[in-house]
Amino acid sequence: QVQLVDSGGGLVQPGGSLKLSCATFGRPFGIYVMGWFRQAAGKERLFLAAIRWIDDITYYADSVKGRFTISRDNAKNTVYLQMNSLKPEDTAIYYCATATSLSVWHGRGHRDANEYEYWGQGTQVTVSS
Repeated sequence: QVQLVDSGGGLVQPGGSLKLSCATFGRPFGIYVMGWFRQAAGKERLFLAAIRWIDDITYYADSVKGRFTISRDNAKNTVYLQMNSLKPEDTAIYYCATATSLSVWHGRGHRDANEYEYWGQGTQVTVSS
């Protein structure tokens, strides 16, 4: 059974930076992808970024491309989301997740939250003056 623990959220001013972490326990065998999503109050859960664990291939949502960077640390079984130039509209609960489907692996279904099997508990990010 896979367990994900995401952390690093907090309060930051517009234009500031924040780095989220997602520690993975019981990582599944075979090919898989780690992703980051966010969900604002009253809104649907939206894809942000994903990384293929074994070869470091990454995918990004257009809304965060150039501002957010996803990365991994194999030794620590941890994935990160570096967030720069934060805006008030970035305020949301941020979740990490794991996907094993081929559609996610090949960069086709990676934006669909329903394709991800395991989720972290979420960490709150608030961007405000």
